[in-house]
Amino acid sequence: MDSIKVFAPGTVANVACGFDVIGLALDAPGDEMILRRSSEPGIRITAIHGADLPLETSRNVAGVAVQALLQKYDQPDIGIEIEIFKKIHPGSGIGSSAASSAGAVVGVNHLLGEPFTKKQLVRFAMEGERLACGSAHADNVAPAILGGFTLVRSYRPLDITTLHTPEHLWVTVIHPQIEVKTSDAREILKQKVLMTDAIRQWGNVGALVAGLYQDDYELISRSLEDVIVEPIRSILIPAFHELKLKCKEAGALGGGISGSGPSVFMLSKGEENARKVAATMDSVYAPLGVDYKIYVSQINTAGVKVID
Repeated sequence: MDSIKVFAPGTVANVACGFDVIGLALDAPGDEMILRRSSEPGIRITAIHGADLPLETSRNVAGVAVQALLQKYDQPDIGIEIEIFKKIHPGSGIGSSAASSAGAVVGVNHLLGEPFTKKQLVRFAMEGERLACGSAHADNVAPAILGGFTLVRSYRPLDITTLHTPEHLWVTVIHPQIEVKTSDAREILKQKVLMTDAIRQWGNVGALVAGLYQDDYELISRSLEDVIVEPIRSILIPAFHELKLKCKEAGALGGGISGSGPSVFMLSKGEENARKVAATMDSVYAPLGVDYKIYVSQINTAGVKVID
């Protein structure tokens, strides 16, 4: 195989209570990437469509992620060309850098005959995240590669598991067209939390996992509460509290900030409710004078997909 085309999904990280450990993959939006074998050794980003991002391998998350893979593969003479079609806006909070990193390593793995497992690919893709925000976190790249909901049990050693995805769970995401850099959003977080807040957060994480496995939408709804990160980061997002309140009134189970923002996600039971939530998001944001995009999506349980 000399060329492959992949779809790399957007992702929602944190999922309210699961800061840096829980994420989910979306059916839309997502990037597309074409990866080619080349007779010329090395990694080259040949073109990026839809975003102004570095072509230099060492400054591009896809290039860095593939470099990590090839170092482990131990064949430095391999040549790889990468062409990226960005559909996820950088700084959107729905996993733009993770999509590029995940799509690149999955595509190259296919070109090489799949020498690595999907969970091994997560570690390589994390190097792209390290470049993007200074932290090699996995809560975006793990669901992007593995699909569905994922849980990072540990980073040392890396221990990731997939979680059950209820059949009727849908996601509505609004992306205000403002940029919030992950590195900046991490800087404003408190380094210490109250024990009472930590206990409440642990309870929500455990209950969210239980709700997913039990297909208990009411338990999922009660668990979508973040008492540690959201109170601080929400100040960066226009009309956040009004948006969240009205979406729940419209039938959403609950939600919160997607990743570091500015996107906001809401989970719903069924497509009809998810589209009602989308209409509510539109009604809240239309008067604000802020450009925005809204996506309605099922949970993508496949992760990065080969499409050509």
